[in-house]
Amino acid sequence: MKPLRVAMIGYGFMGRAHSNAYKRLTDFFAVQHKPVLQVACARNADRAKAFADNWGYTRVETDWKKAVTADDVDLVDICTPNDTHQEIAIAAAEAGKMIVCEKPLARTVAEAQPMVDAVEKAGVPNMVWFNYRRVPAITLAKQLIDEGRIGRAFHFRSNFLQDWTISPDVPQGGAGLWRLDAAAAGSGVTGDLLAHNIDTAMWLNGPITRVVAKTETFVKERMHSLTGKVEKVGIDDACAFLCEFANGSLGVFESTRYARGHKALKTLELNGSEGSLSFNLEEMEYLDFFEYTQKENGASTPSHLRGWRRIHVTNGEHPYMDKYWVPGLVIGYEHSFLNALADFVAGVEAGKPVQPDFRSALQTQKVCEAVLQSAATGAWVETGATA
Repeated sequence: MKPLRVAMIGYGFMGRAHSNAYKRLTDFFAVQHKPVLQVACARNADRAKAFADNWGYTRVETDWKKAVTADDVDLVDICTPNDTHQEIAIAAAEAGKMIVCEKPLARTVAEAQPMVDAVEKAGVPNMVWFNYRRVPAITLAKQLIDEGRIGRAFHFRSNFLQDWTISPDVPQGGAGLWRLDAAAAGSGVTGDLLAHNIDTAMWLNGPITRVVAKTETFVKERMHSLTGKVEKVGIDDACAFLCEFANGSLGVFESTRYARGHKALKTLELNGSEGSLSFNLEEMEYLDFFEYTQKENGASTPSHLRGWRRIHVTNGEHPYMDKYWVPGLVIGYEHSFLNALADFVAGVEAGKPVQPDFRSALQTQKVCEAVLQSAATGAWVETGATA
C-alpha cells in the first residue's frame, strides 16, 4: 500500500476524531493508501508530545510552517481555531499538499475565498470535514431525494441545540474555549453549529438564496482566559433564521447553546409533495420516512398503510454499512469521519474531487455571513450561494 503521511495541525477534540479515522481507514475500506501519522503539530510542545504519544504520531512539531512544508508530509489536516485556517491552508496549497480542513472554512467569506483560490490554483485535493453528510442515515436521505421519492420540496427545518455555555462563570478564549471568543471563532453558534446544518441542507435541498435572522448573546460579558479580564462577548449564543431555497422551498433553522438538557440535538425534516424525511442525531442509526406516493408504480400508498416508517440504517445495502457489521448492529459518531476520509482517499486515487471541497464550503460560508448580516440589520439578505 502507498503511504499517506499526515501532518495534524492541532490536538483537540477534532484532532482526536480525525486521528481515529486515519488509524482505522484500511481496517474497513479497501483503498490503496494507508495513512501514516507522521507529524503532530501544536504550539505547546508538551501537549503535542502527549497527543503524539497517545495516537502514535512519529514526531512532534511546534511550528506549523515547518509541518506543512515538510518533505515527509503528503496531507495537511487543519484542526486549529478558525482564525488560523486561511494562513495554514494557503501555505499548504503552495507547498503542494493535500488539505483537509475543519469547518467552518474560515471566519468570513473574505478569508475563505483566497483559500479556495489557493487550492484550485495549486490543483491539490481538498475537503472540509462536514462529517454529518457521511452519517449513513443522512446519506440514505440524499439517496431517497435523488430517487424522487420526496417529490417537489416545500419545507426544510433543522436545529442544533446544546447547553454548555449557560453559566456566566464559563470564560471565553484560550485553548479550550476559543469558540466563545469572536476574534478566534468569527461567530458563535452560526459558524460552529449552524454551518453543519446549512451544509447538510444545501446538499440535500439545493442552495439557500435568501435569509432573515435573529441572534442573541445572553451573557454579555465573560472573563477572558488569556487576559484574566472581564470583556465583552462578541459571539452569538443563539440564532434563528428563515430562508428561501433556490427550488422555491422554505426553511427554518435554529441553534443555541442555551437549550437546557440538550447536548447535541441535531435534527432535520424535509417535507415534499410525495413524501417526507426526518432525522435526529441522538438516534443516528434511524431515518424516518413518510411515503405518500410509491415511486415504483406512481400510486398513492394505501391509506391504511400510510404513516411514518422508521428505517434502521444498518443493512449492507445502506450507505457505508457493508464496510462494518451485520444488519442490526449500529455504528457511531466516529464513523462519520472514517466514512468521509474513505471518500476523500478514494477520490484522490480516482482523480475525482470529493465533496464538500473548499468551494462547496465557501457556499456555506456565504450563507453564514448573510445570516449574521441579517441579524445585524433586521432585513432579508441575499446569500449569493450557488450549487
